[in-house]
Amino acid sequence: MQKKILLIVILIFLSAYDLSAADAIRPGDVLTLQQCIDIALANHPAIAAAAGVIRQSDSRVGQARSGFYPRITFKSGYSRNAPVSTAQVTDQYNYYSNALSLNQTLFDFGKTAAAVDIQKLAKQSAEADYQDTAGLLVLSVKAAFYALHKAKMSLTVAQETVKQFQKHLDIAKAFFETGKNSKIDVTSAEVNLTNARIQLISAQNSLRVTRADLNTAMGLTAAPEYDVREEFFLAAQDLSLESALDRAYENRPDYLSLRLKREALERSVDLNKKDYLPVLSGNADYGYSGTDTSIGRSWTVGVALTFPLFTGLSTKYAVDEARANLDIARANEESLRQKIFLEVQTAYLNRHEAFERIEAGRMIVRQAEETLELASGRYATGVGSSIEITDAMIKLNNAKMTHISALSDFKIAEAELEKAMGAQR
Repeated sequence: MQKKILLIVILIFLSAYDLSAADAIRPGDVLTLQQCIDIALANHPAIAAAAGVIRQSDSRVGQARSGFYPRITFKSGYSRNAPVSTAQVTDQYNYYSNALSLNQTLFDFGKTAAAVDIQKLAKQSAEADYQDTAGLLVLSVKAAFYALHKAKMSLTVAQETVKQFQKHLDIAKAFFETGKNSKIDVTSAEVNLTNARIQLISAQNSLRVTRADLNTAMGLTAAPEYDVREEFFLAAQDLSLESALDRAYENRPDYLSLRLKREALERSVDLNKKDYLPVLSGNADYGYSGTDTSIGRSWTVGVALTFPLFTGLSTKYAVDEARANLDIARANEESLRQKIFLEVQTAYLNRHEAFERIEAGRMIVRQAEETLELASGRYATGVGSSIEITDAMIKLNNAKMTHISALSDFKIAEAELEKAMGAQR
């Protein structure tokens, strides 16, 4: 019930607002993850398409339900008649006809009711598909959001690395001018600084690319400049793999959609079998017809029993097709169940592994910072070498990137696990 309420609220929101990029994001905004998700759910075309499928399914329910109501038709005709053998005007006459007809199915052994039930199941399946589309969209926004954070932190590391190598170059030049070191230390420091600047350029481009990815995930390819708020909250969930799988089988909207499709196909087998049975219908007609000089009025009321004695085996083949479709649906349901198991297990293990890498990454960063501090002190006193301090700087840079990757991998794996368990937000 809560999922249906959430779905209705989202649909109302989509119908009431048509946010453009300028309305959704203003230049200089600092967006939270939830704001990015809300923007995506309001703007992405995939959501609009999924909502359209729901409206389409609702129309089909109405079409199926129309079989409960009578068919009323009106027919009017006019013709000018004249015999071929004579040209006498008196032999020519006008003929008019008007008729109002009503036809009502009285009893069809539940065909119409079954058709309505099948379309209702199809609509529920479309609603589940909508939720699945929303879940996939939320996952893509989260992945792009955390990738953008990773790019921002990587850019900061690249900028700090450039500053460190610039500082080392200044020291090397000063030592060379005083005769404490040779020219090769200066040249080596210049090369390292150039490489660090190249990495900085790559980090700047990566930031632009990940921002574009987030814009696309939100459905706003022309979004103005904005920033995102850091949200690397870490918490190890006390959740077993078995519990995660139980949640997935219970909550996954794509799994629910397939179950509903399978149930609809089971009903379709029964519906096609009903074509062997007769249909009782009632009819009534009222009308008049005749020439300019003679008009006759008439009415009829009656019932008809239509029994399909032989239809070229079309009913048999329709039943066979429905059974084959049902077998396919059951196989697809089992295939998806296995896929869900793999997705949950993979995300669960990746999240656990990334969480452990985070703490190890912190330790590596602290060790690398201490190593660089010691190497800088040794170099400043003339005891250490340029190679030693360069190696320490590179190790610190790599350690920071390792820690950043662990943070990003953890949040993305967490988002994948939530999606695999059927979470919508």
